[in-house]
Amino acid sequence: MYLDSAKKEEIFGKFGKGTTDTGSAESQIALFSFRISHLTEHMKKNRKDHSTERALTGLVGKRRALLNYLKSRDINRYRAIVKALGLRK
Repeated sequence: MYLDSAKKEEIFGKFGKGTTDTGSAESQIALFSFRISHLTEHMKKNRKDHSTERALTGLVGKRRALLNYLKSRDINRYRAIVKALGLRK
């Protein structure tokens, strides 16, 4: 499986406040970004997989909502996570 508990702990440890920090906006954005990149690769191989395309669109929307929330609350944290993940905005 592409996303096991060890990989989640690694993501949360790198972007969150600790390995058990699953609720902060940064850790959730990082997890969504990892899942989005995996699904994007899947969609390149399987263009007609509409259920995965719908799930990918939902994940992108959730990540965008979290980024908007973080931008309105703390612009410095927003800029740090965007730079760390290499997002366009």
